[in-house]
Amino acid sequence: MSISLDILYEDGNIVAVNKPVGTASISENDLHLQTIHSLLQEKYQQKIFIVHRIDKEVSGIILFAKNSGTHKYLNNLFANRSIKKNYTALVYGVIENESGRIDKPIREFGSGRMGIDETKGKRSITDFKVIKRYKEFTLLDVSIITGRRHQIRVHLYSMGHPVVEDLRYVDFKIQNQFPRLMLHASRIEFPLQNGTLKIIESPLPENFSKFVDVLNQPS
Repeated sequence: MSISLDILYEDGNIVAVNKPVGTASISENDLHLQTIHSLLQEKYQQKIFIVHRIDKEVSGIILFAKNSGTHKYLNNLFANRSIKKNYTALVYGVIENESGRIDKPIREFGSGRMGIDETKGKRSITDFKVIKRYKEFTLLDVSIITGRRHQIRVHLYSMGHPVVEDLRYVDFKIQNQFPRLMLHASRIEFPLQNGTLKIIESPLPENFSKFVDVLNQPS
């Protein structure tokens, strides 16, 4: 299957892509598999530098650098927590608090599964705000202060409100109501090298939004 690039922003140093669900950010095991990174290198016919990644099951904004200087600059922004990333998540259950912070350490337990470990985990912080409540679900705006693997998925699972259709962390018996993991990287905010604040946004894709719309309809 051919994958087309949906470029949200680019300049001489940076390119931001709207990654579709089911497409890998970068190559992992199969080097012949098309990824966002490989498609960008093919498009620009030059080395494209990986800055961060989002899970294959997640859609939304991902940044790449076009040169080593910008790569170093963006890496420093991430290290200093100067890049703000927001996600939209649909979770199981009704969250009563309007907002909250999850501050629980995370580590890998094997086979790519992450989990809370108060002793050996790395400090991980996730903030959330309620966008809308439904009968059995809550739509959240989530921002991550740290950037651990599966951080949002693990933290929301730990508070009893896992992301809808998260096959890695949720009981299979309550799956298959939705076609995808209901998590989308919706907004990123950071200073460009010239000091200008850059905000890039990605609307919910149809395979996310249309199923949220259904929740508004009377049963």
